[in-house]
Amino acid sequence: MPTRPTFHALGVNHQTAPVSLRERLAFDEGALPEALSALKSLPGVQEAAILSTCNRTELYVLAEGDAAGLHEWLADRPGGRLALEAYLYRHRDADAVRHLFRVAAGLDSLVLGEPQILGQVKEAWASAREAGTLGSSLDRLFQQAFGTAKHARTHTRIGQHPVSVASTAVRLAQDTFARLEDSTVLLIGAGETIELTAKHLSEGRVKRLLIANRTLAHAQEIAGRHGGFALPLSELDRHLAEADIVFSATAAREPVVTRSQVADALKARRHRPMLLLDLAVPRDIEADIAKLRDVFLYTVDDLERVVEDNRRSRREAADEAEAIATLHAERFMERLALIRNDAPLRQLRQHGEAARAEAMRKAQRLLQSGADPQEALDLLAHTLTNRLLHAPTVALREAAAIGDAELGRAVDRLFPTTGATDTNDESNDAADPAPQA
Repeated sequence: MPTRPTFHALGVNHQTAPVSLRERLAFDEGALPEALSALKSLPGVQEAAILSTCNRTELYVLAEGDAAGLHEWLADRPGGRLALEAYLYRHRDADAVRHLFRVAAGLDSLVLGEPQILGQVKEAWASAREAGTLGSSLDRLFQQAFGTAKHARTHTRIGQHPVSVASTAVRLAQDTFARLEDSTVLLIGAGETIELTAKHLSEGRVKRLLIANRTLAHAQEIAGRHGGFALPLSELDRHLAEADIVFSATAAREPVVTRSQVADALKARRHRPMLLLDLAVPRDIEADIAKLRDVFLYTVDDLERVVEDNRRSRREAADEAEAIATLHAERFMERLALIRNDAPLRQLRQHGEAARAEAMRKAQRLLQSGADPQEALDLLAHTLTNRLLHAPTVALREAAAIGDAELGRAVDRLFPTTGATDTNDESNDAADPAPQA
């Protein structure tokens, strides 16, 4: 007998795994369709989605049984198998549902309540739908996650004064390094994080803003909106020395800022300090740049200290949002149970409808042949009763023959005896198969 499909959520995030591991597990947009197809092809997997951001890589699947192959599939990465045991978390059914709801609401984010994650969850849902790995069950789950996030942000203060990794990084630069009004800032990339960073820098009255990107037109769009100067990434070497502060957030699989580039820039700056903030996963800035004198390098993991104040100020709102996520998860599982448990009822009704249709056809044929209406009614009643009771009668006889009393108890629950019942030969005969009319 096939097992009931189960929701699974497993992965790593900023709380369980360092950036050096997370970047090995990240899926870029171009690799998602193939990865989703491979994930869905695993034994027992019926539906699949992948959420991959700078702070997490998570698999959401509907599968039969324990889906043991998910862990191995995630660990088997290009460049060698990863040891994930110490970093991986895994949730099933109600816990998996609640986990996704918490993620979508920003309750599991590095910056508590940050709004970007909901858009990233929607992108994961859209990618799975486009790849054909999103079925009705996961689709229903993600749609409910979107509603839960909206409810949490609307009915608690966790949605007030929204913050993001970008705003936190800008705050870190201001608090620890230099005044924006006195600084030239270089942004590398043109995605949402860079757009938000440019917005915060512009609002902070940055002295000079440079935006470098592989596609110049995208950099020009951001520069036009925020008063910056756009340049192609190929000219990074020429302009790096101008930057007091560098923010980088691209989707590149390899570093876009190397140690030699920064070393040359420091010489040109006569070793005036530089602050580099790497907001990408995989990392954009080579890690050993931190060993250079006069360089201060931060990654997304280093923002943990900065966001602690944010967590404290939002704790009460977060508790309220946690309650909403839990309540919505419980309701989702209750509705799911009703849907799943409705299958026997639908089967019973379909059986009854088929019996009614067959009895009606026989009675109508008899009437059309000129038979007496009472004869047609008798045939209708006999055929319907016989068709409805034939399968249960056979099953009860087989159960009695092997000493299985459970089916008999089920009959007692379905048809409780309320008193003496009139019986006759005709009703008793109806429990057995009748000759076909």
